[in-house]
Amino acid sequence: MSEDIEFRSEMTVELVRSSAHDSDVLFAARVSTQGEKTLGDAQDGVEADEKRDRGLINYLMRDRHGSPFEHNSMTFYVQAPIFVFREFMRHRVASYNEESGRYRELRPTFYVPGPERKLVQVGKPGAYSFEDGTPEMTELVGQQTRAVSTQAYESYQRMLDAGIAREVARIVLPLNLFSSMYVTMNARALMNFLSLRTKREDSHFPSFPQREIEMVAEKMETSFQELMPLTHAAFEKNGRVAP
Repeated sequence: MSEDIEFRSEMTVELVRSSAHDSDVLFAARVSTQGEKTLGDAQDGVEADEKRDRGLINYLMRDRHGSPFEHNSMTFYVQAPIFVFREFMRHRVASYNEESGRYRELRPTFYVPGPERKLVQVGKPGAYSFEDGTPEMTELVGQQTRAVSTQAYESYQRMLDAGIAREVARIVLPLNLFSSMYVTMNARALMNFLSLRTKREDSHFPSFPQREIEMVAEKMETSFQELMPLTHAAFEKNGRVAP
């Protein structure tokens, strides 16, 4: 039974659907001063005068005129440990659909931190940092995590084999079990998420996220930067503060 168990240290983030472009911000903002304006007009403006458009987006970001950044959508497929999803869903600015352990047998894929994961907490909550552990610490984390995960999944399988409902059998599974979900949000919500779940020295309000959710956030930010380069640049320029 245990030979089928998979252990992994990487997160999966895939952009599966998007309607997100810098022009979405521009047409939403310009309706305030120009009245009715089509999305096509706004896209023509991006091509005709990028400097002007960059300036407008930067102004909106700097002065925190946030609503124009909401007229777009990005949907990501995410595979991550359950404990990451519990942190993720504290952000009530997105739509979520997660796989259900009530309706399907859960796959035996478990998170084990990679050797680059810092293991030693220094300081106290609110003012702490993490440092590298010793090779012995890394080995201990891996060994114990694999042992507990294997035992838990075998217990889960024994209950399923006995005819016990999936929603009951799943209660023995640990938080490092991988789950999957679709998450949909707009650029304003994503910038709020990124400001809190990435650690950057140039941020106006430094954050100290758990590394595992930061790994997800970094992959989402890569897609955001590719889809909306002017908006992302303004986000960076203005201290990574969501408008």
